[in-house]
Formats: sequence, C-alpha cells, structure tokens
Amino acid sequence: MYSFKDSWKKSTIRMQKHVQVKKGALDMAPLVDVVFLLIIFFMLTSSFVSQPGIPVNLPKALTGQMLKQKKIVLTITKDNVFYLDNQKMDMKELKVELKKLAKSNEAVYIRGDEQVTLGSIAEVWDLCRELGISQTNIAITPKR
Repeated sequence: MYSFKDSWKKSTIRMQKHVQVKKGALDMAPLVDVVFLLIIFFMLTSSFVSQPGIPVNLPKALTGQMLKQKKIVLTITKDNVFYLDNQKMDMKELKVELKKLAKSNEAVYIRGDEQVTLGSIAEVWDLCRELGISQTNIAITPKR
C-alpha cells in the first residue's frame, strides 16, 4: 500500500549550502544592435540642408524665412563672378537674361558670398528693380 508519510522525502529538492556565482562575459551583440539603431535614428532625424549650385559662404543673420515658391537663383562669388541658375555670365548677359525672366513673375534669389561688396549686391538688386522684378530676396545662413 502507498504511504503518504514517505512520499515527501522523494519529491524534495536538495539545495546546495554554498552557491557559487559564475560571472559570464557581457554579450556584445545586443549592445552593437542598440548603437546601430541609435546611429540610424540620428541620421534619419537630423536635417542636412545643402544648397545646390556654386559654393559660396552666405552671410549670417538672425532673421530669415524659407522661400517656398519657384525662384531664379543668382549667385555672386567672392571674385564678383555672376551665375544665373549655375550659368556663368557677365553683367550685360545678366541684364538680357533677367529682362527675359522678368515677364514670368518669378522671385529672384540672390546668393552673395560674405566677401562680396555691398555695391555688387546693390547693383544686381537695382537691376532687378529696374527690369520690373518685384520679388528680390537675399540668401542668408541662419545664426545659431
């Protein structure tokens, strides 16, 4: 016959009196995964603003707005060389091209290098006003 008295002895688990804790190596795979996810997150959320065209150092200003409309880009390099939509031209050619574009009612976006004299920018600005281009804007880099 089955006795309940002795059955508990068979079902008990014996514990060791002295437990040794073994230190394992830190698994690097999950750590690398987290680092790569963080890199991807910051790459996707950061904004890289690049302005295509002729490289110029734009002046810095605290106030400024982004233009959303279609625009004609007029670049003046530090050597006072004029580019209209990435095409190099002198002042006479620039006047002829701006006269053609004045009828389209587009904004002119002047990208002048920091080292360009105010006289060169004013000359282009006056030319645009003379030809009837009412929306003339100057490109800047926002101060931070």
